[in-house]
Amino acid sequence: MPKQKSPPPVSAINVVPMVDIMLVMLIIFMVVTPMLTKGISVDMVKTRNPIAMQDADKDDAILIAVTREGRTYLSTQAMSPEDLPAKVRDLLVNRLDRTVYIRADARARYQAVVDVIDNLRAAGVDQLGLLTELSHDAKKEATP
Repeated sequence: MPKQKSPPPVSAINVVPMVDIMLVMLIIFMVVTPMLTKGISVDMVKTRNPIAMQDADKDDAILIAVTREGRTYLSTQAMSPEDLPAKVRDLLVNRLDRTVYIRADARARYQAVVDVIDNLRAAGVDQLGLLTELSHDAKKEATP
């Protein structure tokens, strides 16, 4: 019986498994990314010199959002500004960091934000953090 020749070696890379894995990872990231946002999404005020507040990104940070329509949210729970003192007082029990962060929409009425601040002061909040974003003009100036 004559000896059979083996096929020549293939020098091309098989990318199909890599593409499959990359598509699965893309789908996973597309599903998980919206869940990573904390609180209600608002269009924050843009400033030239925002102060970085890394503690606002922590899981146990107390975030209050004021939307364009004037609605107030504690994390993702809608409530009136008058209900904030009791809820925030409960959240601040036995905490060393007593800072509460406010994410107000740029077009929110000033009175809505002041009502939230007044009610937080009534709850005994010592430190407030007003979260802002870097303005588009300042980003252009910062890049050489």
